[in-house]
Amino acid sequence: MAHVTDFGWELSTAIVLFHEAIARKLGLNAAEHKALGLIIRNGPMPAGALAPLLGVGASAVTGIVDRLERAGYVTRDVDPADRRRVLVSAAPEKAPDLTGIFERLGHDMWAFMAKYGEQERAVIQDYVTNTIRVVNDQIALLVAEEAKRGAP
Repeated sequence: MAHVTDFGWELSTAIVLFHEAIARKLGLNAAEHKALGLIIRNGPMPAGALAPLLGVGASAVTGIVDRLERAGYVTRDVDPADRRRVLVSAAPEKAPDLTGIFERLGHDMWAFMAKYGEQERAVIQDYVTNTIRVVNDQIALLVAEEAKRGAP
């Protein structure tokens, strides 16, 4: 039986490559695709608010938002509540339609998950939830270390 870290590595690699493939379909990279998804789901937000969500520094977010804006996926607008701040908004006319991709993924995931009982699915959900938490904690540590070094 493979070690859990082997499974973790294979899973993370598959997920990254899946999102890279989606991003390429949109003319983006994975970080840009993830940023766009956050902007679409969360609504208009300051670019700086993306940094901790993406686990990158402020200068990296600026580059990501610049590329998304050049591609027409987002706009920068003055925040009506604070005219000193700029909000990044998804451009509705350019919103990517990924329905088919995620419908296929959802269908295929449910097809194999149907073989598990309710208790087994609860364990799987617990494992995935805790994996997300651990990975997010590790991202926060890496970002904090990067900030201490003064990296962009």
